[in-house]
Amino acid sequence: MSNLAQKHHYQIEPERKNSPKTAPVREEKRSLITLGEKILLVIFTVVFCFLAVKIVSTQAAIYDVNKDIQTVETTIEKQHKSNKNLELEVSELSTYERILKKAKELGLDLKEQNVKVVQD
Repeated sequence: MSNLAQKHHYQIEPERKNSPKTAPVREEKRSLITLGEKILLVIFTVVFCFLAVKIVSTQAAIYDVNKDIQTVETTIEKQHKSNKNLELEVSELSTYERILKKAKELGLDLKEQNVKVVQD
């Protein structure tokens, strides 16, 4: 059986040798992306990066302005509270009873002929 296998092997081999050899055809490897597409991709990437940086810087500027606005609004609110407190103090200090008490402490007396009514 080994002899038959060898004969068969020898018979196939000469057939291979006799077959015409074809030289392997070299195919040029072409890039899937052309030069124009590469240039467009680079331009798109640069524009995208520029716009991304511009958006981030604009958002940072908006954040700073909003922070300043909040600071000013807080200052204004504190000033309004201070003004209201001072107005309350003025209204408390300008009551008729208090003025009369202060006048008596300073030695002034109330004479009706010297009192004049003033209206706002």
